[in-house]
Amino acid sequence: MLALAAATALTVTACSESATDQSDAAERAANDPQSVTGTVTFWDTSDATSESPAYKELVKRFEEKYPKITVDYVNVPFDGADDKFKTAAASGDGAPDVMRSDVGWTPTFAALGYLQPLDGTPALEGSDDYLPVPMASNVYEDKTYGVPQVTDTLALLYNKEHFDKAGIDEPPSTWEELRKAAETLEEKIPGTTGIFINADSYYLLPFVYGEGADYVDTEGERITIDSPEVKAAIETVRELTADGVGTTDTSANKYTNMVDGFKNGSISMIINGPWSMSDTLTGKAFSDPDNLGVAPVPAGPKGQGGPVGGHNYTIYAGSDNLAASYLFVQFMNSPESQAYVAAQNNTLPTRESVYEVPEVADNEVIEAFAEPIEQAVPRPPAPGAGTLYDLFTPFYEQILGGQTSLEDGLAQAQRKAKDAVPGYES
Repeated sequence: MLALAAATALTVTACSESATDQSDAAERAANDPQSVTGTVTFWDTSDATSESPAYKELVKRFEEKYPKITVDYVNVPFDGADDKFKTAAASGDGAPDVMRSDVGWTPTFAALGYLQPLDGTPALEGSDDYLPVPMASNVYEDKTYGVPQVTDTLALLYNKEHFDKAGIDEPPSTWEELRKAAETLEEKIPGTTGIFINADSYYLLPFVYGEGADYVDTEGERITIDSPEVKAAIETVRELTADGVGTTDTSANKYTNMVDGFKNGSISMIINGPWSMSDTLTGKAFSDPDNLGVAPVPAGPKGQGGPVGGHNYTIYAGSDNLAASYLFVQFMNSPESQAYVAAQNNTLPTRESVYEVPEVADNEVIEAFAEPIEQAVPRPPAPGAGTLYDLFTPFYEQILGGQTSLEDGLAQAQRKAKDAVPGYES
């Protein structure tokens, strides 16, 4: 809590030293947008290869519409972007005006005082069009600190041709059915890996939800990484990654190895989100897009669903270019811009109206994620809860890799999580 207070104080100091008067920024942006000048530094945390081209095109269109505003586009790797932003915001030096922020980061940044409230600004235009669950991740203590840019969840992706060869008629609906399907695939198609489970704590969440739990108990205000439910979830993953069933990978390239194996046809099933679809469809296994199957993640004994993920556009509280930033967020998240991104990247819009646009309504990938997103589980709104994934993952990797026991790994992670969620017991 002391660290939180100190960081907030630093931010307040940095904001108070802003070089320009920002008091009329919202009014100028709303009433005379073409007179607004300045440079907006934008940190885009999307995939630099498969997703960022769509955002670069929108930046170009924005600059054409507002010729007095320049956008300094920076593609920042998603891993570590939250810490990079917090460091810059705390020092008052180097933070971007606008950032594409993970839904789990937004309440944490807001609690630290790093984000500008958007209520009453053009950035929040058309807020009644946003889907309720994605929008909720932007609200902290009755103020709105961002707008939902894309939403997503995890689903079971599978190779239909492999299922046909193995005589599997339907995608598995429980973890036990998934285990049996993976065994059959490896038996019927030699050299094929039945299922690849990403050794990342975020990808563990569907298994934890299947046990009726999460990494935090919001009612009891306690971090629950070492709970019996999380232990049971990891035991299920161990069964699915055993020899003759599937595999995992604890290397630095684990995600890439998972996607590449699925794309080239050496892996039959993975758990992943819509952000990966454009890349997946470039693989030889899916030269016929109809070969790609999408189904909800299988159910556990007490629940089913993947986590609600996605990203928000947020504005730094210390920005010297608030008026330009409001206009930039307004443009980047307009219904037209959301429709363009969805069509280009096969990602799920957050505006209800965009699902009626033909290029979105007719998108088979987006349609395929309709059922998984309906079953998705909202992430806990507690500030700091989003940091638990990076904190827990190294211990989860050690457990799956055999470097530590399940009990010791969870106990170490629980101790490491102390004070990660302010006000929560560890």
